[in-house]
Amino acid sequence: MFSDFAFKIFQESIDTYHIKDDVYQEFSNPYPKDKVEHLLYRKNWIDTVQWHYEDIIRDPEIDPVAALDLKRKIDASNQDRTDLVEYIDGYFLNKYQSVQLKADATINTESPAWAIDRLSILALKIYHMREEVSRKDASPGHIQKCSDKLAILLEQKKDLSTAIDQLLADIEAGDKYMKVYKQMKMYNDDELNPVLRGQKG
Repeated sequence: MFSDFAFKIFQESIDTYHIKDDVYQEFSNPYPKDKVEHLLYRKNWIDTVQWHYEDIIRDPEIDPVAALDLKRKIDASNQDRTDLVEYIDGYFLNKYQSVQLKADATINTESPAWAIDRLSILALKIYHMREEVSRKDASPGHIQKCSDKLAILLEQKKDLSTAIDQLLADIEAGDKYMKVYKQMKMYNDDELNPVLRGQKG
C-alpha cells in the first residue's frame, strides 16, 4: 500500500534527522531525483526541520532578532512544503493520466498529496509522542497521558492510511478524479502583498 511505503520513508527521514538533531545540518537525499521516494523524503525532511523551528521560536527568552530570522525561515519552509506537495500530486497526475473516468466519477475534498502531507506530520507527532512516553525524568501521570495520546495518534495513522489507499484505488479505478490547484499564496509575492508592493522601487 502506498501509505505504508510513504510512512516508512517518513520514518527514515525523521530518524536520520535526529542523529544530529540540528536544524542547520546539511541535507542529503538518499533517493534518485526521478523517484517518488525522493519527493517523499524531501517533503518529510522539510516538515521535520520546521517542527523544530517551531519549538525554537517558542522559547520565551529568544532574542527578537533571532526570532525574526527564524520567522523568515519558517515562511520559506512553508513555501517549500507547498511546492513539494504539488510535485507529489504531479507524480500522481502523471501516473493516472491514462485512466478512463467513469461517468459518475467524483472529485475528492483534497488531493492525494495533501492527505500524504498530513501523514508526514502525523509521523512526526508519533515519533515525538513516543519520545515523551519513553522519558525517564517524567512523572507517571505524564507518561500515562502521553501513552493515551500515542494510542490515538496510532489509530489516526491507521484511519488516514486507509483513506489514502482507498482514494488512490478509487482514482486508479476511475471512480474519482483529481485536480491540482496551485496554492497561489499571496504573502510572498511583491505584486500581491501590499506591504511588499509598497517597498518596491
